[in-house]
Amino acid sequence: MKNGDHMKKQVLFICTHNAARSQMAEGLLRSLAGDRYEVFSAGTEPGAVHPYAVRVMAEIGMDISPHRSKNVDEFAGHPIDMVITVCDHAKETCPIFPGGAQKIHQSFEDPSALTGSEEAILAGFRRIRDEIKGWMVSTFSLS
Repeated sequence: MKNGDHMKKQVLFICTHNAARSQMAEGLLRSLAGDRYEVFSAGTEPGAVHPYAVRVMAEIGMDISPHRSKNVDEFAGHPIDMVITVCDHAKETCPIFPGGAQKIHQSFEDPSALTGSEEAILAGFRRIRDEIKGWMVSTFSLS
């Protein structure tokens, strides 16, 4: 935790590979409400940040290219206020975070599993990005 962030709620987004959904969620919440939340993401089986996730976030002015996939184990012992699983597999395999962290589950389709032309896959990434943003705006009372 950075100096001055002690008043911010700690939010951790988790999906299986920490490649797309949780990365986009981290970037969105940090951009929309970084003044209120310190935001992280991780995976139960981390891989690499999906290049299409980086691309569709850049289209709306959010740079997640410096992000890296992290294992949930990196957050063991870290004071987390809110753990949000964004896929069913992560919900089933998510470790317990001590300290009474609020747990929220909202599953989104895995854009990494999309098939078809590049444009069709990008359209799917955009749709899922926008679904996450819409859910986040209502859940966190953002404008």
